[in-house]
Amino acid sequence: MSRTQEAIVTAYADLIEELGTDDVSFRLIARRAGVSERTVFRSYGTRTDLLLATAAWIERRIFTREHSPSVFDAPLAIRSAMHAYAERPELAHVVAEATMRGVAGATPTPRRAELDQLLAQEAPSVDEAERRAVSAALSHIDSAAMWVSLRRELGMDARDIADAAAWAAEAVLDPIRDRVG
Repeated sequence: MSRTQEAIVTAYADLIEELGTDDVSFRLIARRAGVSERTVFRSYGTRTDLLLATAAWIERRIFTREHSPSVFDAPLAIRSAMHAYAERPELAHVVAEATMRGVAGATPTPRRAELDQLLAQEAPSVDEAERRAVSAALSHIDSAAMWVSLRRELGMDARDIADAAAWAAEAVLDPIRDRVG
């Protein structure tokens, strides 16, 4: 991503938090980014292109995940992620929408490879199919889409979402934890 593109998506993310996604024009984004409106259009031909690029940037820059030393720390990391989404709900909604579409650059399972690797190291007796299932479940739980679903569909508050996601991760890991000791 070029500096100009980063300035544009940063401006758009800021404006999303202030105004929502519907009330932000390319002109307003250009002003906030310190570029011309034409530059915004050259960088992102459509509003959808800009929204999706911004969602990928938000996931990488704002909702970052620290490396976990153990797969069994995943529930704590997931709890932390759910609180981060609650602190910036407009951005969480943008990321959830983009990742549910499976857009390039916005992966629905940003930590899956790390979880696979940790599982292989810490629980080598777990076969590949079960490892894939566990990492897929944990990745789904550890997502903006999960946060949005629990918030929108069930009307849960931030603490309850964090608790539910952490408990779900514990439930996924318990059978493996029992075998590993």
